[in-house]
Amino acid sequence: MIDTEDGAQGPSRAGESTDAEVIEESLAQPGRFGVLYERHARVLHGYAYRRLGREAAEDVVAETFMKAFRARRTYDLSHSDARPWFFAIAIREIARHHRVEQARYRALSRSFEDRGDEDLADRVADATSAHTWRKPLVEALAKLSRRERDVLLMVAWADLTYEEAARALEIPLGTVRSRLHRARQKIRRHLPDDITLELV
Repeated sequence: MIDTEDGAQGPSRAGESTDAEVIEESLAQPGRFGVLYERHARVLHGYAYRRLGREAAEDVVAETFMKAFRARRTYDLSHSDARPWFFAIAIREIARHHRVEQARYRALSRSFEDRGDEDLADRVADATSAHTWRKPLVEALAKLSRRERDVLLMVAWADLTYEEAARALEIPLGTVRSRLHRARQKIRRHLPDDITLELV
């Protein structure tokens, strides 16, 4: 099983091939593609886990890498870091689980009422901090449109730059900025003053 921590190995350490080089090499040596799994699966899984839960996250990661492998000949080798490309595929897979995501937010919200913050923290500690999943944030995230949520969580949870998010979502940089601004404004309106998060 994939570790759910969000730390990701960089695309290329000193002396290692870049993601683009690995993809190019994998055209002749398909097994080389596994290097990219080692580099990026953990952060993709952590992101999908936060949004969908364990079972769906594992499906998303598996589908993402399978589709990426099949589409590797279409990868733009001018981009040395393939992380935005993987997220582009993962976001499409997550969109197919939209109902699962909405149900997850509802279930998390009910958990606060039924079992309390402290118990919930124990159950989701391996996915995120208790502070992140406080009830007001769960409810605020549920109120965002999927497009707003995609941009916000890519920047906040996947640690993509605005430029990388634009590339992953295949939208202009200005659209990323405007969606992120709207999402942050909506989140702030639903959070009590005592909650300060990187999301906002």
